[in-house]
Amino acid sequence: MGNTIDRRSFMKRLAGAGALIATSQLPSWGEDKPEVFPERGGYERLTISYGIVEIGLEKPFSILHLSDTHLTAAYPHENEKKQDLCTRRTKTFGGRQEEALRDALTWAKQHVDYVVHTGDLIDWQSEANFDLVKKYFGEGMTGSMGNHEFSPDMWMSEPKEEQTEEYKDLSRAKLQSVYPFDISFQSQVVNGVNFITLDDVYGYVVKDQVSRFRKEVRKGLPIVLCMHVPFFTDNIWRAQRRFWGDEGRMDYSGLPEITGEYKLQREDPVTRDFISYLKKEPLLKCILAGHEHITVEDQFSPTCREFLVAGSFLFHGREVLFI
Repeated sequence: MGNTIDRRSFMKRLAGAGALIATSQLPSWGEDKPEVFPERGGYERLTISYGIVEIGLEKPFSILHLSDTHLTAAYPHENEKKQDLCTRRTKTFGGRQEEALRDALTWAKQHVDYVVHTGDLIDWQSEANFDLVKKYFGEGMTGSMGNHEFSPDMWMSEPKEEQTEEYKDLSRAKLQSVYPFDISFQSQVVNGVNFITLDDVYGYVVKDQVSRFRKEVRKGLPIVLCMHVPFFTDNIWRAQRRFWGDEGRMDYSGLPEITGEYKLQREDPVTRDFISYLKKEPLLKCILAGHEHITVEDQFSPTCREFLVAGSFLFHGREVLFI
């Protein structure tokens, strides 16, 4: 569990110690400030959306929320599977993922207090991708895991990928040695707000995470929950299906068929009960998530706003102001 610290002390800590990282710790990129539009704003290729969470803080602060960078690097000496994935997936994500991440972090250093990344920083496991994890999480940010973090070789993996805790166990120790935070559950109190990150990369949570969350609630502090897969509302599900599945004009007359992770969240007893509990927990003020590659928000509960942010590989991010 994290310790309560003020911002000055927090900024002196080593990177990766909690759910957020102070932007004073971000690396200086020297002359790498983007100048794509020299006659206009240097960051105009970034798409930054905004959100406000009203808590009643004495010291308001802001974060940059990023997700889904999907870094696709492999060293020349890595095996054929890694080389194939590097070629294919770099094409899939445009080949500018690290450039987009650096742009966002450069912008963050000048405009916000902290950075959080909610998973899929890497697209699959490789030595080169792990070195990029150490580079960016070690110096610039921290956050939560994504489902791609647990993928050794995607569709070429042996054994075949399964969305279970047993499958995650195959690489959990390795990932924990690379990522500088508790990859299952992490708490950090910043300016009186408890930022909790947890691993829900396949859409569900487990009993131990629920138990640890309830212990955090007993601190009596406002909570921001950071994770990869959103806890779906009907409106977030509509937006997801609109982006990924629907064709033609928008039709909100009914709810699209509930499948995948939303269906799992309704049927898995631990996850279903946890979501029901969260909807009644007044200390929960905000949920930050990604995974869907769309920017959308909805009211999760009477006290909590849920924000999804689109892929960082597309130069997207969201600034959230806590006041």
